[in-house]
Formats: sequence, C-alpha cells, structure tokens
Amino acid sequence: MAQKYIIILLLALIVKLSHAQIGGESTYQFLDLTNSARIAALGGTQVAISDSEDLNLPYYNPSSLAAGMSNQVLFNFVNYFADINFGYVSYARTFEGIGNFALGMHYINYGKFIEATETGTVTGNEFKAAEYAMNIIYSNQYKRLKYGVNLKPVFSVFESYNSFGIALDLGISYSSKNELTNVGLVAKNIGTQISTYYQNGEREPIPFDIQAGISSRLSHAPVVLHATLQHLNNWDLANPEPDEEEANEIFVYEPQESFGKQLMRHMVFGIELLPSKNFTIRAGYNYQRRQELMMEDHASTVGFSLGFGVHIKRYRLDFATSRFHLAGSSNLFSLAINLNEAF
Repeated sequence: MAQKYIIILLLALIVKLSHAQIGGESTYQFLDLTNSARIAALGGTQVAISDSEDLNLPYYNPSSLAAGMSNQVLFNFVNYFADINFGYVSYARTFEGIGNFALGMHYINYGKFIEATETGTVTGNEFKAAEYAMNIIYSNQYKRLKYGVNLKPVFSVFESYNSFGIALDLGISYSSKNELTNVGLVAKNIGTQISTYYQNGEREPIPFDIQAGISSRLSHAPVVLHATLQHLNNWDLANPEPDEEEANEIFVYEPQESFGKQLMRHMVFGIELLPSKNFTIRAGYNYQRRQELMMEDHASTVGFSLGFGVHIKRYRLDFATSRFHLAGSSNLFSLAINLNEAF
C-alpha cells in the first residue's frame, strides 16, 4: 500500500513541475552532459530503456535502477573539447525487502588556467575549475511499474569562487506484459543553489528538464528502437527567452518555425542492432543539437552519433562518438564490472 502512495506522489510532482518554464541561462550546466557511451551513441538522452544490467541507465532515469545491477561498479570517461574531461563512477547494491540503491559521482574538469589581472596583465599564477555532483539513487517496483529518486548534492568551484546546490531527479517507468516495450517519464534537476559564487549574489536557476520516452524491441528481429522527448517544460527551443536588457530593446520580428520542426527539436532517436548476445551496434540522431551547431552551408554529420557495446564475462565495455561540430567529435568510454562473478 505504501508503494501506491509513493507512485502517486511522484506522478503528482512531475505533472505539477511540467508547468514550469526554463527562463534564461542556468548554472550547473554540466548536469546535462552525457557521460554514458551507450546513451551518447543513442543521441544523448534516452529515459525508457529496459535493461536490468546496465548501471548507466539510472543516471538518466532513476527508476531504471534494477536488482540485476547489484554489486556492479561503473567507470565512464569522456574526452571532450579544449582539454576538458568529465566522467562518472558508480556502484549499486540491492537490499531485499527495501529496494535498490546506487551511489555515484559525476564530475567535470575544465583544466588549468593562467591568471591575469583586469587589465590583461598575466601574473603567471595557475588556477583550476571543476564541478562535482554526487548521485544518491533509490528505486523500487510495484508490479510492472518502477519508480526512483536521485538526490544530487552539487559543488562547483572556479578559482576562488565556489557554489553549493542541491538537485533531485524523479522518475517512473512501465513495461508491457511481454517486456518488449517500455515507457519512461522523468523530471530532472529539481532544485536550487544553496550558496552563490560570491557574497550576497542572486541565486541562479539550474537546468530543469522534463523528459518522456519509449523503447521497443521488435518481436521477430534483433532491433531495439528508442525515442525520447526532451525539454517538455519549454516548447520554443528555437528562440530563447530574452534577458532583461534585451527585453527593453526594439522588438524585431523573426519568423517562427513550423510545428513539425519545433516538435523535432524535442525528439532524440536511437537504434540498437544486436547481431549477437554479447555485441551491440548503436546509432542516434539529435535534431536540436544539429540545428544549434551545424554550419548553414555545410551541415555534415552534426547531430548524429555512433557506437558499439561488448559484453565479455564480467566486463561490459561501451564506446561512442558524437558529432557536435565540424571542428570535431566527442569520444566516450564506459566500463562496467560485475563483482558478483569471481575473478
């Protein structure tokens, strides 16, 4: 009976939060970065994948945390741009009668910087910038309905400026009777800054996002199709809201995109081909990323992503490459180890 009340509460919170709008820029943007090679290969986000053994999935929808991930350890590394690297480490454990738990750490290292004065004089001193988010995940299940919560304390430091915040992910997912189709809904990054980067500063919003998705495996073919709707709390992704200074300027009319193009900006597509039980080929397409980052006269493969996964005994290795811009791609590596099997 208690599980019913928890599920109803999660649904009520997600529906209520769906009316919120994303206004202006936000802090802690690293929370939106994709650190899983599998998810990156499938377009950058998927919230409805039904896989009881992939410890990457609870990061994107906490209800995906399953008993099959118990006693697994995960290491993710992303070779980003301009010497920026980020990653994620996690460990999961299931306690019978209580539920599934996972503890993780998401981090980003922006590298070293040379200090300079306001007039541009180089002092020669070096400083660093980095951000961290702990992930404390819990999930459980009521019949075919799964629910989960991810509590994320956040710490951000840029030279002598630092900030602390708190965020929360709420997720649910539901599987069909034949377990071939799964749907998911998640409200990500519900929270706020607790302390600002400087004294008496205004609290900045964090990147709140509502996503819904579906994943379906074909009955008579080794193919899994994925689709996720992102930024459901903000319909117009083509025209960001103006800040206070721009609001006072003369309004210039810009033609609006069609309904179809606006809808496509919210959609992320992915496909997985399973030629064998231990090998998977993946591809994805992110229309919003393509529209934001492509060159008008040379779109190339911006917005597309590719990858593969290999499962050998207790090891699970995934690789992906995501095309962000003509300047280059981002490469991601994921390694999961099942500690239940003896070495």
